Amino acid sequence: MEKVKLTITDSRCRGGYCKKGDEFIIDDLCPPLCHELWHTIYPLVYAIQNGAELDYGNIRSKQFDARCPDEGRVCIHGEILK
Repeated sequence: MEKVKLTITDSRCRGGYCKKGDEFIIDDLCPPLCHELWHTIYPLVYAIQNGAELDYGNIRSKQFDARCPDEGRVCIHGEILK
């Protein structure tokens, strides 16, 4: 299973969990993110950890961008760690 790097690209997090520039490396355990954001991105993390390529703009790639379900207050980028 490949490692995934998550980077917070923008944040207006109500709970103060995420700050712009925060980075997390996902190997086996979930990172210290709020459960709403983790619940949203986990299927994407799992997919790219296991070799999937996702739609990313006009290409297929092992990366994604997502927003938290709380009015998109937190933006996150995930990619395979090289």
